[in-house]
Amino acid sequence: MENVILTIHLILALLLIGVVLLQRSEGGGLGMGGGGGTMSARGAATALTKLTWLFAAAFIVTSLILTILATRGGDGGSVVDSATTTAPADGPATTAPATGGGLAGTDLTLPGMITGSGGAPVTPQRADEPAAPATGN
Repeated sequence: MENVILTIHLILALLLIGVVLLQRSEGGGLGMGGGGGTMSARGAATALTKLTWLFAAAFIVTSLILTILATRGGDGGSVVDSATTTAPADGPATTAPATGGGLAGTDLTLPGMITGSGGAPVTPQRADEPAAPATGN
């Protein structure tokens, strides 16, 4: 269902771009203008304007439908909800980039972040620094 609406949404986007590019420019900038054809300039402008409004309305409707479908399919959680105040007890030891401290003075750690003995994030060692002696745990 979502793929069908997404396909329609993309087709509408391309049609909307095409109809906008077909319209005559007001200031004559890049538009070649020119007459000819079976429709008068006023009739063509009215038809293209109506078509533009139709494609734009359908584009907005498909955008809203895709947004509703995406929120229904999601877990509804937030990245902030996954943050913990303590490091996970188990799991592989991975290095995390330095965060520059916690949020608002708290020792906030994210899943998978290595913490030191005080609960603060471990700052990765620079390549030009000598290796620190290993401590036994």
